[in-house]
Amino acid sequence: MPTETAPSIASILPDFVALRRALHRQPELMFDLPHTAETVARQLQGFGFDEVIEGIAKTGVIGVLHGQDGPAEKADARVLLRADMDALPITEATGAPYASQTEGVMHACGHDGHTAMLLGAACHLAQTRDFSGTLIFCFQPAEEGEGGANVMIREGVLKRWPVKSAYALHNWPDLPVGHFAAIHGPVMASADGALITVKGEGGHAAKPELARDPVVCAAAIVTAAQTIVSRSISPFDQAVVSITSIHGGEAWNVIPDTVTMRCNFRCFSETVSARIFSELQRICTATAEAQGCTVTVERPPSEPYPPTVNHPTETNLAIDAMRAVAGLENVHLDLKPAMASEDFGFFLRAVPGAYIFIGNGDSAPLHNPAYDFDDRALGHGIAFWVELVNRVLPPAG
Repeated sequence: MPTETAPSIASILPDFVALRRALHRQPELMFDLPHTAETVARQLQGFGFDEVIEGIAKTGVIGVLHGQDGPAEKADARVLLRADMDALPITEATGAPYASQTEGVMHACGHDGHTAMLLGAACHLAQTRDFSGTLIFCFQPAEEGEGGANVMIREGVLKRWPVKSAYALHNWPDLPVGHFAAIHGPVMASADGALITVKGEGGHAAKPELARDPVVCAAAIVTAAQTIVSRSISPFDQAVVSITSIHGGEAWNVIPDTVTMRCNFRCFSETVSARIFSELQRICTATAEAQGCTVTVERPPSEPYPPTVNHPTETNLAIDAMRAVAGLENVHLDLKPAMASEDFGFFLRAVPGAYIFIGNGDSAPLHNPAYDFDDRALGHGIAFWVELVNRVLPPAG
């Protein structure tokens, strides 16, 4: 369909507000997204996409859309656009008429909005085909803690569809609706961790001198771990180390044999992350030896999230698209990197790209029971995606 006869973004917007609210009513967790994935695939098929592939990373969906000149033969004429689809195990407290109908699960991070925005852009672009090359629309499960992006990559998304770049966005509370933000370089921190097991010799609380107390040893490790940043890692490297759980013993009057702890650490460099783990091992080993205990320090079973680091050229292209949509004064370049993590870092580690932010207005914070995606942001997000495509895969002529 020629561009001039395609529907405007404004004319399709009510459909995607309704779609977003329908997704909000039926949130799903991690990789278990049968309803969400079916909805996305059905939409893409209805738009007339050239290919729709389901079942990647269990419930991930890929939509392939060729531009005006047909399929791209080379990777430098392909671009990946990603939206995350999963919700969170939180009980909703918005009171919205479209509130979650699944007990204990809600879209508290706006992934329903991200999905609706990218589908809106898919609808518009499928009818205009006003670009040159091939777009890979990636609808991803399990961003919230299980690394769905990494699973999709491991299952061959970037091998089957090599791309020159990849892009994603996230809504941002307190940034006004209609505004955008971008960060050059590191955007989100890595998420890494360790399981620490301290073993001693249990005994009666009345006679601690006959035991080797793993609780005291664990307490010393907690304190010493806080010296890693600033004493082993430069504070200019921006890192945090947190002990997030301690378990040991049951009785009031018994010193336990074992204490287990979980440690979470975050930074903006995989090299720094490796150094933190090494320092943690050293501290645990030396402290346990001094206390007459033994210790093991193990990685968690899932692969740690790498830092999300934007690439210069792609970030500047995204900024240009944001300015074209929102105006120079509504695009902010002073947002600070966040210690939160994002598995789009796996994509940005594999190919150049950018991860940017769209305003969600004066809403509750992300991951809060009162959070809700602001539907007024949908049109701005759709317009951004369309404008970005016009810049990264401009039409011939």
